[in-house]
Amino acid sequence: MRRAFQILLTLGAAALVGTAATAAVEPANRSTPSAWNWEIKDGKRVPKAERKVDADGTAREEVRRGNCVSVTEKLPDGTIKKSDHC
Repeated sequence: MRRAFQILLTLGAAALVGTAATAAVEPANRSTPSAWNWEIKDGKRVPKAERKVDADGTAREEVRRGNCVSVTEKLPDGTIKKSDHC
């Protein structure tokens, strides 16, 4: 009876240590899924930028900040144009 108690106690302690170790490990990359329209920055939800890239190399990115929209455009020749609309 005493031997069975020692085995159960040892297995219970090993299970407790195993669950504590897995709970302490935090995933390295906690990014939001790509289908969601927001991401987490500094613990807050921030709307994702709407980025569109064309075949000719032009790119347009819109970022919303409150009532304002920041638009960044990259042209095929490499120039970047930024504008803000409120």
